Amino acid sequence: MKFDYTRSVGPTIGRFLSGLRSGRIVGVRGSDGRVIVPPAEFDPKTADALTDFVDVADVGTVQSWSWVAEPLPGQPFERPFAWALIKLDGADTALLHAVDVATPDEISTGMRVRAHWAAERSGSIHDIAYFEPGEFSIAATPNEEAEPVTGIVTPIDLSFKHTAAPQETAFLKAIVEGRLLGARAPSDGKVYFPPRGADPRDGKPTDDYVDLADTGIVTTYCIVNVPFQGQRIKPPYVAAYILLDGADIPFLHLVLGLDADDVRMGLRVKAVWKPREEWDYGLDNISHFEPTGEPDAEYDSFAHHL
Repeated sequence: MKFDYTRSVGPTIGRFLSGLRSGRIVGVRGSDGRVIVPPAEFDPKTADALTDFVDVADVGTVQSWSWVAEPLPGQPFERPFAWALIKLDGADTALLHAVDVATPDEISTGMRVRAHWAAERSGSIHDIAYFEPGEFSIAATPNEEAEPVTGIVTPIDLSFKHTAAPQETAFLKAIVEGRLLGARAPSDGKVYFPPRGADPRDGKPTDDYVDLADTGIVTTYCIVNVPFQGQRIKPPYVAAYILLDGADIPFLHLVLGLDADDVRMGLRVKAVWKPREEWDYGLDNISHFEPTGEPDAEYDSFAHHL
């Protein structure tokens, strides 16, 4: 699951990010005299707006740290490193950032570190590439003056590790072979696609598997007209509930191959499979559905499946 999260930053965080772009670290002074980095918009003591901005050093002291033995995608390094809370000289609070050390034996609480500035800076926390052991600052290369930073775009990437149930395992093994597998409920013989672990009405296992055709009927649908970041298909296009021949439960997929305005309830469609070398364990082995050219199904034949 990936998308770009776009947000405005306001005048306080905007000042902090603009400072990073210029090679400076900006904090703000609270009512008790403490310097807060990154700057807070409101005083933690009085809740009043804070406006007394202060530059602090890009050298500081590790307050605490955690070792990352197996970095995740999108983290600062592909090799092991440390996350650390670093209190910069001139600040009274700690900044969370990465420290580039080869082993956990090379970092400790109380260690002195300095910012390693990115060669190209755009006004984000990544303008500090990382911190490294060192007592003295290495000045950042000056940037040309630019308009203050008012917004940022953050790529979001969520990955889920899912453990498949027995019925789901059978379904996934079938789809990687190019088969659509449903499961029949013991109580009334209804065929669920994809299979469910149990009949939702009586809880009995649904392990009577049924191979289904890759043709079916559009029951209901939605025309997507609004573009959004990360969209793979240019609007307008149709997301439809498709009732496979032999199934009793429709499922959601794309309908392409005709104008969105021509999609209709009862339209007969067939699966368009991706090239076999692209198949994996998922319904996206089917690229989309498209019309078969057959006459539309009568409404009464699928009305009770809506």
